[in-house]
Amino acid sequence: MGVATLSTDVQRRIYRLMARMKAVDDRLTKGILSGEFIAIYFSHRGQEGVAAALGAALRETDQLVTTYRGAHDHIGKGIPLVDLFAEIMGKEIAPAKGKSGTMHIASPETGVMLSTGMVGSGIPVAVGLALAAQLDGSDRVVAVSFGDGATNTGAFHEAANMAALWNLPLVMVCQNNLYAEKTPTDHTMKIKKISARATAYDIVGVTVNGNDPDETYAAMSEAVERARSGGGPTLVEALTFRLRGHAIGDDMVYIPKEQLAEAEKNDPYPAYRQRLISSGAFSEDELAAIEAEATAAVNAAVKTVAAAEFPAVETLMEHVYANPEKAPA
Repeated sequence: MGVATLSTDVQRRIYRLMARMKAVDDRLTKGILSGEFIAIYFSHRGQEGVAAALGAALRETDQLVTTYRGAHDHIGKGIPLVDLFAEIMGKEIAPAKGKSGTMHIASPETGVMLSTGMVGSGIPVAVGLALAAQLDGSDRVVAVSFGDGATNTGAFHEAANMAALWNLPLVMVCQNNLYAEKTPTDHTMKIKKISARATAYDIVGVTVNGNDPDETYAAMSEAVERARSGGGPTLVEALTFRLRGHAIGDDMVYIPKEQLAEAEKNDPYPAYRQRLISSGAFSEDELAAIEAEATAAVNAAVKTVAAAEFPAVETLMEHVYANPEKAPA
């Protein structure tokens, strides 16, 4: 696909989301590596363009299922930053009282229905949500985000088959960062394009440059509109790269230095920033203000969460079972 021409309003929204995603990732990475706070975190750095494009393409009423590497997806869908940081940092003020951790964040009021820790496991759940939307007679669309490794699981293929068979309003977004944890894609699959897997289910499959937010937005919008209008599911493969390790603390020795250097040179965040300025539609001052706003929002959220209490030990078994009387002794 060529470079799409988007309105300045859409580009501004995409850049604002990308700025917030980067600010969140930078702050979490700094806080964990410095020992300021303890958390398990899976960085999305480098993949902001994909999630921002998806977030901009979805409506508030649409729903999202994502993974443990999903903070950028959460932000794109509008989750409050205090809720996001509180869950990751395990604080009582979090919606799940700090029990979800990084892997199971949910915010149904903003459409973030589920985050999963098992590779591929969220895709069948998204099929169920899409079926519910269809049965409701609504025009709600469900998007599910996952990595390249998930497309090797049975869950992916079973879900894709059912979504196709039932013509569900589902957008399957593969954020192909070329590594399934620490294993490169060419060690786990023979096909060159993951989007080709859509052919087996007679649905639309498209591969885009995930480092180009405009191109990615165009593909996401088309897929969302197809789903909303009854055209069935789409598999969107967004080619990108994870600029930080599988989890914070990962030394990344499995990534060739030359490949990482090339990926860093093509970092989508500064590249998109430069494109917006070069287009003449945005000034340096306007983008700097967006970045300052993102940093201030992140710092304010961290300050609030840092001052909050951890859940009391006595609450360990609360909100775990629907009927506490049946909880194991």
